[in-house]
Amino acid sequence: MYGLGLTIVGLARFQFAMTTVFHFFFVPFSIGMGFVVAIMETIYAVKKDEVYRTMAKFWGKIFLLSFAVGIVTGIIQEFQFGMNWSEYSRFMGDVFGAPLAIEALLAFFIESVFIGIWMFTWDRFKPGWHAVMIWMTSIGTMLSAIWILAANSFMQHPTGFTIAVMGGRTRIKLTSFGDVVANPQLWRVFPHLIIAAIMTAGVVIAGMSAYGLLRKKKGENHFFKTSLRYGLWVGLVGALLTIVAGDFQTQQMLKDQPMKFAATEGIYKTTKDPAPWTVIETIDAKGHKASHQVEIPKVLSLLTYHKTTGSVKGMNEINKELNNEYGNKKFGTQMGSELDFYPPAKTLFWSFRIMTAIAFIILIFDFLGLLFSRKNKDTIENKRWLLHCLGIGIWVPFIGNSAGWFVTEFGRYPWIVYGLFTISQAVSPSSTVGSLLFSNILYFLLFAFLGGVMVWYSRQTLHQGPYFEEKDSKQNVNPFAKEAFGK
Repeated sequence: MYGLGLTIVGLARFQFAMTTVFHFFFVPFSIGMGFVVAIMETIYAVKKDEVYRTMAKFWGKIFLLSFAVGIVTGIIQEFQFGMNWSEYSRFMGDVFGAPLAIEALLAFFIESVFIGIWMFTWDRFKPGWHAVMIWMTSIGTMLSAIWILAANSFMQHPTGFTIAVMGGRTRIKLTSFGDVVANPQLWRVFPHLIIAAIMTAGVVIAGMSAYGLLRKKKGENHFFKTSLRYGLWVGLVGALLTIVAGDFQTQQMLKDQPMKFAATEGIYKTTKDPAPWTVIETIDAKGHKASHQVEIPKVLSLLTYHKTTGSVKGMNEINKELNNEYGNKKFGTQMGSELDFYPPAKTLFWSFRIMTAIAFIILIFDFLGLLFSRKNKDTIENKRWLLHCLGIGIWVPFIGNSAGWFVTEFGRYPWIVYGLFTISQAVSPSSTVGSLLFSNILYFLLFAFLGGVMVWYSRQTLHQGPYFEEKDSKQNVNPFAKEAFGK
């Protein structure tokens, strides 16, 4: 279009990537915040330490903001399937519809009901029973993640289906819902996502608390110091477990999608035995080769096979194998003599390293924060450089989460359902470049507005502090009292 090289497939992919990434800013954050707020309130219910009640209420406000924005962006994301991916919906609907329906009717119902009860009943339940409400909300958010990931995991590793022809169209027919839920891909991805979500919440709490300590507002020091150490511990443990869960998921990737794994390591030619790990390299994606590698001997074999021997298959060899399995015998000669199964190696290579580096950065700074805030030598308030780093670090886990999602989704290219349906086959035939360009601009502006609102309200909440109360909140009005309807 207008010589800009815009295509329907390219714009549709960009729009889905934009909506998914923006939605994914808030999903892990709200899942993690719900969980850590539930722990805060549970500590209050057990210890009766008032600071934990204040923490649960204050950080609960941030959780509610992320929850609200996550709902709006999730609705927009689901519009994508009807707007730009109708062929995908027709092909995949029999499988995709079931987990999404359960997510909406069960998981979202649980979280939306109990979050409302939790918000408005702080003084109407005993502490233990009120904590149950936020735990039910947290469980609901995690159940939502399970059903969404069940649908996505089918796209990564299809199970429990058969291919049928209905109305002249080839489509997937669900044969075993149990196999879809038991998909090994799902139960490797889910722990990684949940732990990363909890880590994200811990980093945000620590970062916002660091800003609170830098402000030095009278009467807030104990609150923000307690919140800081709480967030640092959550972030530290979360970062450690995320590395373990990431390795757990990688082992499944090796079985199901060896091309994705090879791309994350920038390997075009099969490595020697033992395989060195490449720290950085120059990638020629068009020429399918890499150069100027900086390597550490034997480390890739150790990371891949948990031993110091073993080679790793390269993308060039895997591409030939995929052509033999899925090439023209399946898609016909109209797609050329040889199909290109290479994913965007540059994106995957650097996204994987950014994601991994961020986990270690969080480990280092959270350890330093805990070291300088320990009881017998509490000097954290004098380490302004560290408080500023922790504050800036609020954004770090969001970058890491997005990088991880890039690896998951870009690594499946050119498939939208691995081995069964390509991206180019899935686009709506009615989509046009003009309509996609307009909706891309519209969605971008909407997302920028929503993101700005979220940041602004979070900043306002921080500046108001943990002991701020709205004027109306002091009145404790009963909406069912006769006075509410006049005399």
